[in-house]
Amino acid sequence: MPSCKVELLHGIPLLEVGTAVIGSGSAALNAADCLHALGQTDVAVFAERVNCGTSRNAGSDKQTYYKISLAGDEADSVGALAADLYGGGGINGGVAYAMAANSARCFLKLCELGIPFPTNEYGAYVGYQTDHDRRRRATSAGPLTSKYMTEALEKSVRGKDIPILDGMTVFRLLTTPQGIAGFLCIDHARLNEPARGLTAVRANQVILATGGPAGCYEKSVFPHGQIGMSGMALEAGAAGANLQEWQYGLASVGFRWNVSGSYQQVLPRYVSVDENGAEREFLADALGNTRALQLTFLKGYQWPFDSEKIRESSLVDLLVYHENSTLGRRVYLDYRQNPAGLSGDFAALDAQTLEYLTNSNALQPIPLARLAKMNPRAIALYAENGIDLAKEMLEIGVCAQHHNGGLAVDANWQTSLPGLYAVGEAAGTFGAARPGGSALAAGQIGGLRAARHIAQGTAERGFPLEETIAECNTLLTQWAARLRPDAAGSALQTRAHFAAAMSRCAAQLRDQAQMQALAREIRAALAGFYENAVLQNPAELPALLQTRDTLQTQCALLDAMIHAAESVQSHGGALVVSPKGAEISPAIPLRALPHRALAENRLLITRRTGQKYRSEWQPVSPLPKPEDWFEAVYNK
Repeated sequence: MPSCKVELLHGIPLLEVGTAVIGSGSAALNAADCLHALGQTDVAVFAERVNCGTSRNAGSDKQTYYKISLAGDEADSVGALAADLYGGGGINGGVAYAMAANSARCFLKLCELGIPFPTNEYGAYVGYQTDHDRRRRATSAGPLTSKYMTEALEKSVRGKDIPILDGMTVFRLLTTPQGIAGFLCIDHARLNEPARGLTAVRANQVILATGGPAGCYEKSVFPHGQIGMSGMALEAGAAGANLQEWQYGLASVGFRWNVSGSYQQVLPRYVSVDENGAEREFLADALGNTRALQLTFLKGYQWPFDSEKIRESSLVDLLVYHENSTLGRRVYLDYRQNPAGLSGDFAALDAQTLEYLTNSNALQPIPLARLAKMNPRAIALYAENGIDLAKEMLEIGVCAQHHNGGLAVDANWQTSLPGLYAVGEAAGTFGAARPGGSALAAGQIGGLRAARHIAQGTAERGFPLEETIAECNTLLTQWAARLRPDAAGSALQTRAHFAAAMSRCAAQLRDQAQMQALAREIRAALAGFYENAVLQNPAELPALLQTRDTLQTQCALLDAMIHAAESVQSHGGALVVSPKGAEISPAIPLRALPHRALAENRLLITRRTGQKYRSEWQPVSPLPKPEDWFEAVYNK
């Protein structure tokens, strides 16, 4: 356990640890595991709720892990993988090369930990092609791949006696002019004590692995237990990269889960239902039967919403959004009967769809039977969460699924704040058009790179003791003034209000005027946050601090989105709504600029200046050409 060096005031402990890892997912646990393996034993993991993160509670029909090819006759190399990662745009060359160079090492570690990635009879790790890739680099251990990874890594971490401090909400990073110095957190077990669980931690290095900022959106596929805490790093001065880049797509909204891959390829019926219960097959109405069937199938491959595919599979997302948000109808997938135009002879299918279903032995009479043939685990997953696809339709929506941006990091996953590292979805290493499954791999590689850099030796940065004592005293005073048991309202209501606004104007469709107005409203809420906050009891304090962090993150996101909208008008994951644009479809009364205008490979960097954020484009660094002559590297 971290040592308790001193008590600051009012029962507030000051803990000391060499490296603190914040988070409980596969990226956090791998970082701690790698540090220990490299001889860094003064490590502790700080988790808000060990079992509630995205890694342990998210997936898709077969959750993808992206790696260098390790089977078959298809040529691959570190250079080729690096070039493909780099070619997606919005990623520095050193980061792309590091991900390629460490791909096999991190993947094989997971295999040795027992993750059941499939092999052929000779032990080769076979793969398949994923989105934004040209080779069969993808693999999967099933819909719960990241859950298996997290459980195996946690077992390894606990086996090394690395302490995991559960029930700790980290909310404020502490810095000196030399960089990171530690952080403040809330111990949930001590919320009713006079100090409200407030704890100070001194650390020479901090690895932030808190996941994507899931609390930013109302319509989200992130698990309910995932909030994200990137705001404290942005507020402390760490730069953001590509904060405007998000991945949106179709997901079930009761039990939150991506309805990708085979959920679409078996051709379910898309149904919208009005307030009176009247059903309508809106895809067929808008597109015609044959086109609707084709785009439903392609939605399984061309998964996320993509501005370059709004006349292809992403038109499905726009039509779902139109039914939901414009017409106020609820949208469902129905696996109990075929969509309009699909008969028993499958004559209405295009050649690609028919070939796929034939090769998959999936020409059964209804979608549910086809899904049972192709992916029975996909049906069981919903059954385990109280949804019987044989008896009910599955409600869906267009949801935020992944943040492709995050904190700007170098090739060692160190942020612009010395000593602060970001790994997993908290790091902005995914680029503008990442291959599917690269997020899981990036979390593992980032943890290894950060651990190696820390193990090489870092400088002492001191600790701002007097400033920390003063800040703790101020916080306790503010919190005490907000405790009003009879007051109405809560931090959760504030968060819900702004999350709904983000989904309305700053998601896959973005309205510049509305985003600017929302940014002003959030800045005003932050300026008077503690003065206007209400705590009915101390148990609400973690939610209050999470809400403030989410507002801080939303401020930075909106600045990046507004800047991107003004300069490029549309990019992979979003369209900018314009009153003077062309209609996407007569069925969709939206006007947008559907062209992509990224003329060069570049990053959008966002920094805090005073109480505001400022974003600017900068060129990415080129792909490196490191020494690869064996004797030279060996001697070095």
